[in-house]
Amino acid sequence: MDEALLRSLTPSVLAILVRRGADFAAAEDAVQDALVEAVRAWPADRPRDPKGWLVTVAWRRFLDATRADAARRRREDLLDQEPAPGPAPAADDTLRLYFLCAHPSLTPSSAVALTLRAVGGLTTRQIAQAYLVPEATMAQRISRAKRTVSGVRFDQPGDVATVLRVLYLVFNEGYSGDVDLAAEAIRLTRQLAARFDHPEVAGLLALMLLHHARRATRTAPDGSLVPLAEQDRGRWDTRLIAEGVGILQAALARDRLGEYQAQAAVAALHADAPTAEETDWVQIVEWYDELVRLTGSPVVRLGRAVAVGEADGPRAGLAALAALDDALPRRTAAAAYLHERDGDLATAARLYAEAAREAPNLAERDYLTRQAARLNTRRSR
Repeated sequence: MDEALLRSLTPSVLAILVRRGADFAAAEDAVQDALVEAVRAWPADRPRDPKGWLVTVAWRRFLDATRADAARRRREDLLDQEPAPGPAPAADDTLRLYFLCAHPSLTPSSAVALTLRAVGGLTTRQIAQAYLVPEATMAQRISRAKRTVSGVRFDQPGDVATVLRVLYLVFNEGYSGDVDLAAEAIRLTRQLAARFDHPEVAGLLALMLLHHARRATRTAPDGSLVPLAEQDRGRWDTRLIAEGVGILQAALARDRLGEYQAQAAVAALHADAPTAEETDWVQIVEWYDELVRLTGSPVVRLGRAVAVGEADGPRAGLAALAALDDALPRRTAAAAYLHERDGDLATAARLYAEAAREAPNLAERDYLTRQAARLNTRRSR
């Protein structure tokens, strides 16, 4: 069974049913039934037109459910409208499906789950494993999301910013369970870029590729974090870097700068440096200035403060950091790093220990704890 083929066909089949008049929840259930039937039947007798086969089976499953639900008079009217079996229409509504799954009425977690299910073709079990929650919990989340968007008109204009935010959230989840969410996010963003000509879509794809190129070097064999400056750049994926840089350059040439393009530009400068010491921090600060202008995000300002510390010295970085809220996530870790660069090992060790207690995950906590221990050892000699 070609699982990749089934997953690639899922969104267009679902979109066809919705365009024919099925509400999203019922259509999604029917498509899932058709996928199960494909897994059973295709190994022995694969159809010449897989997409058309799935559309036909899913539509019949939808009509079967409609017949059993006499209260839904609008659906009953569709019984006389069943199209004749044959090749599926060439029109591709996948783009609309992206926008529907990232509808503003959904919470970010629900939008991510629905996108992975409806557009990505993942099973509820796979999504639950990826997010480390019980399958029943994820099933409820997806069901609520489907009910929410079932009443949304399918031809409403979509918000590309919301779609990109959802895909970015998927990418940042990385890897867990038997689904590589970073790779899945890249696959879905490639699909979106092929269907939607927008520089920020290209910017997000470039950003993902540039970050993914460094993935193999981000952790040591024991699972501990390896900071960017200490990563083995010889193991970075040069093919992904070249592709990401090419996509970014084409997007920037359109002179419609957005936050994902600016983030990708920062990642490209890191990828371009043969060594950490040769990083063009001055230009990185300039791109952070653009990001601050575009977003005003405190998280962006935090990244800029660290970049200023590299470009103009740690005291300049600490001065930029002083303007930020003490409660900002990872601010304490950034302060520890800049104090260490400035030679204040006692303050840096104390702040590393404090940052470890605030760390959002075990890997970061272990790394920051080791940093504090390292400086305390140096001070005691």
